[in-house]
Amino acid sequence: MLKLSIEDIIEKIHREEPFHAVSNDYSFTLKIEAYDYYVCAAVHDGHQFRKELWEYCLHSEYDRWYEEDPATRQMVQSHPIVIAGCDSRFEYDLNRSPEIAVYEDAWGKKLWKTPLPAEVKHRSLEKHHNFYKVVQALISKIESKHGAAIVYDMHSYNWRRWDREVPIINLGTKNIDHTKYDAFAQTWCNVLSNIKLPHIEKTSAAINDTFQGNGYFLKYITANFENTLVLATEFSKIYCDELNYILYPEVVHAIETQLKTILPDHAKSFFDRFID
Repeated sequence: MLKLSIEDIIEKIHREEPFHAVSNDYSFTLKIEAYDYYVCAAVHDGHQFRKELWEYCLHSEYDRWYEEDPATRQMVQSHPIVIAGCDSRFEYDLNRSPEIAVYEDAWGKKLWKTPLPAEVKHRSLEKHHNFYKVVQALISKIESKHGAAIVYDMHSYNWRRWDREVPIINLGTKNIDHTKYDAFAQTWCNVLSNIKLPHIEKTSAAINDTFQGNGYFLKYITANFENTLVLATEFSKIYCDELNYILYPEVVHAIETQLKTILPDHAKSFFDRFID
């Protein structure tokens, strides 16, 4: 893996060079093995929380982990293009617009003991800005090269919060172009419902059940690219014990193994049908 500046990452994308790098501020990683027509993203995978913020923060490390999306990068790490956040969403949230990317409170709890100094906040927002400069370059390259692109926007959610039965996998589609893409979203939901998971009798999948797909990452790409579909794909945290801070590696591995097959197959069906 290389350590590269934002400018060097973008230049490599422009030249269609394969590479695997971490940004020089260690805020995200990008792997490109081939400039294929699909991209995997895990914007909430990160857990880093820079030391400068510790004295301000009221939330514990566990509080932060509980709201992050651990192991979502691992679920898609074998695919040719993977972009993933390294920093905790509690520093800045890549799935929120810049104006609200730095939380004031989080899930009903005040986050900071005192307001963050402007320069501290600026350092976080600069990383948010740089990430989206790379996203812009990446999707521009993929869409111009292939005529269309599909992005699998991987997340997780805390199923224990709900006082009703919720799906193991939720697909948020509120902000996609329904005329063009509804069929592909429904197919992806159907495919996901056939995943076999340890300790789970049957995998349930639904569209817009728990979350609607209102994240900034999806909205940004949708607003800026005419022929790119983003599928916000959320696994409930059945792959960990969310109350006791324990990951279940056998479940994560099962998800990763099956996505190796079903995800590129779905991407190919999208590309073949959309281009036709």
